[in-house]
Amino acid sequence: MPYIAKIVVCAYHTVGYRCLQELLAQGAQISAVFTHEDSPSEAIWFESVRELALSNQIPYYTTDVNLPENVELLRTIAPDFLFSFYYRSMIKKEVLDISCRGSLNLHGSLLPKYRGRVPVNWAVIQGESETGATLHYMVEKPDAGDIVDQERVSIEFTETSLDIFRKVADAAVRVLARSWPQLLAGTARRLPMDLAAGSYYGGRKPADGLIDWRKSSTEIYNLIRGVTHPYPGAFTYLAGKKVYIWGATPRSGKGRAGEVLSEKPLLVGTGSGTLEVLSLQFEREKELNALIFIKENPVLGKSFSSFQKSE
Repeated sequence: MPYIAKIVVCAYHTVGYRCLQELLAQGAQISAVFTHEDSPSEAIWFESVRELALSNQIPYYTTDVNLPENVELLRTIAPDFLFSFYYRSMIKKEVLDISCRGSLNLHGSLLPKYRGRVPVNWAVIQGESETGATLHYMVEKPDAGDIVDQERVSIEFTETSLDIFRKVADAAVRVLARSWPQLLAGTARRLPMDLAAGSYYGGRKPADGLIDWRKSSTEIYNLIRGVTHPYPGAFTYLAGKKVYIWGATPRSGKGRAGEVLSEKPLLVGTGSGTLEVLSLQFEREKELNALIFIKENPVLGKSFSSFQKSE
């Protein structure tokens, strides 16, 4: 009888769903899935790992994999491999050490660049021209273990984080598809990660979307496309009211930072260049394109502000 490796998968979000789907397509034996309950405060626009596990009759758990009862369960399963695909909890060394053939993570960047949280959003915000997906062994330090395989994806200047996330998800599946047979056969490479050549970024909160108009139009544009739908969005203030800017494009020209220079098109001054605003929304109101917004809210001579103050 051929040897069948036992696998435990910790997964969430689209990458978690699609990578679990790929392992199942390759005939892998999944002994258990750990995932998360969806947060009522978060827009759920991605596929459900729990539903995929349920439809394939795989035991699943939405409690933290690090809990003592789950550690004991894993020891009982004695998996050959443990995989983490966009699982949101840091997996402790005690758990990582249970799998006899290794614990591996799929990360949405070209490691060692953009170690840490929300790597796709950070890459777009920082104006990168490429990112990727990396499969690597997990160690106690986050995103620091040996690399098995990775694949690059381009970041076009007009693309948003959602566009790039979809590309990275596709790349993640391809990386896993070619790596799993090699892991199973014991022939997968292990390339040590040079952390000194990389970078680490923390998580982002909705408040981090505040626009600093003193920055260049390109930097502001990168922030806007980095956190636009389905993410929380970039925002500013106008006459004391919070305004989200969902679409924009950088332009040449000069103007005082935050000052509305024209209404058709809606041009705003920045620290360098100008920004054409394409769609925006007062908080708790509907999103409008710039022409309709200006018709309802004339703003010529006013200024967008990085601070909530009356004008």
